[in-house]
Amino acid sequence: MNRDDLIRSWSASQVARGEVPGDILGLLRQVRGWSEDFLVSSHPALGRTGPVCPYTQPSLRRDLFHLAVPSADCEDLTSAVDSLRTRHAVLSEPLTPEERELLVLVLVLPGFDMTDSVELDELQRKAKDRFVSEGLMIGQFHPVCEEPGLHNEDFRPLRAPLPLLAVRQLLVFDLPFLVSERSHLDHYLQRFAPQIPARVRDQLVCLSVSGVAPR
Repeated sequence: MNRDDLIRSWSASQVARGEVPGDILGLLRQVRGWSEDFLVSSHPALGRTGPVCPYTQPSLRRDLFHLAVPSADCEDLTSAVDSLRTRHAVLSEPLTPEERELLVLVLVLPGFDMTDSVELDELQRKAKDRFVSEGLMIGQFHPVCEEPGLHNEDFRPLRAPLPLLAVRQLLVFDLPFLVSERSHLDHYLQRFAPQIPARVRDQLVCLSVSGVAPR
């Protein structure tokens, strides 16, 4: 187990073996099961081929998928979310560049309202600036999350059995998740401009024509 003052985390394999305190084992196994079922599978409403999340299966296979909860004495969830960056950096340090791309850290937040995602959406929105500036993506999942899919506006890919925040390394293919904020797009271009693949450059051209991206 890795631990700091604000969050506790375990790998998916530790969760599978039950190497987690009993009071949270059921919650973490529920999220692990959803990840192994929904995220790694295709869906008829997805709007493209392949699994809902292309990174989850290889992350699980390499045991780079980690589940976390706030510490019992954590009273400030904003600080706990900030600790995700520190924990991700610690877990990343011994990994190869390829492994770092597959490292996922999921913070389980069962104390949030299960019927309204507004509070979680706002927490993610406020955290995203700092995470993106440091080369990380942070996304929210919630039982009633209304965020539409990229390829089908009627699909809800961010719905999960519990409120979650997921963190991973920022990747060159993350452009569609960053265009709504100019600062996010600027960080993306600073990081990836020399290596943007052709199909992503085409996306940038389309965004520029529509007035979203810088000209």
